[in-house]
Amino acid sequence: MHLVHPQFPWFADLGLRWHALPVISDMVLEIGGIRYPAAPFNGWYMVTEIGSRNLGDKNRYNILPIIAEKMGLHVTSRDGFWIDRAVLELNVAVKHSFEEAGVSISDHHESSAGFMRFIQQEKKLGREVMADWAWIVPPAAASSLDVFHNTYRNEILRPNFFYNVSAWNPEIPPKAGKCPFHMLFRKKNEEYTRGRIPQ
Repeated sequence: MHLVHPQFPWFADLGLRWHALPVISDMVLEIGGIRYPAAPFNGWYMVTEIGSRNLGDKNRYNILPIIAEKMGLHVTSRDGFWIDRAVLELNVAVKHSFEEAGVSISDHHESSAGFMRFIQQEKKLGREVMADWAWIVPPAAASSLDVFHNTYRNEILRPNFFYNVSAWNPEIPPKAGKCPFHMLFRKKNEEYTRGRIPQ
C-alpha cells in the first residue's frame, strides 16, 4: 500500500510503499523434538517496525533525512532532534495509511499496554511471562512505555520457532543484524545444524 501523511501532502510524492502482512517462511518449527523446516507463519505489523526500523534505520531504507528536509528541518544540525521529529511523522504516516486502507496495525503505545495486561493476566494464573527485552521494548518512545521499566527472564521454551540455515548454502548461517531477525540464537542454531539439541 502507498504511504501518505494526514497533514503533509508532499509525503505521498515520496512514493513509499509497504506490504500489509508480514509472512515468515525461513524458520524451523520444533515440536516434541521434531523439526519442521516448512512451517510458514504470519503475524501483524506494529507501526514502529515499519516506520522506525524498516524505513527509518540507516542500514535499511534510511528515509529520515529526506523526510526531515521536506519538513524544513536542518539535518546537519549538531543535535539530532531532527531525527526524532522525522521518525515521529513517519510513524504517523504508517499508522494513518494502514488505517485508511482498512488494514489492522497496532502502535507501540497500544502494544505496550496490551503486553502489560497480558503479564497481569498470566500472573493471576501463576504463570511467568518470558521475553527478550530488546524485542518487547519498541524503538520509539521507549522509556515512556511500561514495558521499558520491567525485566523479563528470557528462557527459550518449546514448541518454538528457531532460525534456520540458508537452504541454498547450509555452510553459511544467516548474517547477524539482517532484517527481519537478529542472531541472538546463532549459537543454538549452529548446535542444531550439527545435530546437537541445546539444553
